[in-house]
Amino acid sequence: MSHADEHAGDHGATRRDFLYYATAGAGAVATGAAAWTLINQMNPSADVQALSSIQVDISGVETGTQLTVKWLGKPVFIRRRTEDEIKAGREVELNQLIDSDAENANKPGEPATDQNRSLDEAGEWLVMIGVCTHLGCVPIGNGAGDFGGWFCPCHGSHYDTAGRIRKGPAPQNLHIPVAAFVNDTTIKLG
Repeated sequence: MSHADEHAGDHGATRRDFLYYATAGAGAVATGAAAWTLINQMNPSADVQALSSIQVDISGVETGTQLTVKWLGKPVFIRRRTEDEIKAGREVELNQLIDSDAENANKPGEPATDQNRSLDEAGEWLVMIGVCTHLGCVPIGNGAGDFGGWFCPCHGSHYDTAGRIRKGPAPQNLHIPVAAFVNDTTIKLG
């Protein structure tokens, strides 16, 4: 084989390699564009994203009462607890609880102490998803049940003043959503 034949063979292989890589690259780009379109269409629409966080005016909530708001299609209990409710919640030992995990979006993995479940250091404000963790009923509040907190009359779950399950079929505490104070009279959910 002459030097010219050898050179022509190398040139052909180089061109073939280039065409192979160019075709594979174009295919990868087209596949990525199609995948991006399919994945992007699964993102929530603008109206859903707008509702993913709301601000709630709590200026009218008196001590010992609660406000119920709808957020992401679920009721949320915002309770301004009394000194007695705070004291009762803080006196409970973790070993007395059915579910000793916080179920708290703000403090994941923390134990379900009253301090970890309340929104403020003093423990006055408690914000919880108002859905029973047994079958999704809405518990009644304002001191209901055997532990002075919330009671689900559908199946008999009793929650204490910190929203922790104490008796009945519910497996978990009432969940705590992501919540924070914006100012002294406004709480942001989400």
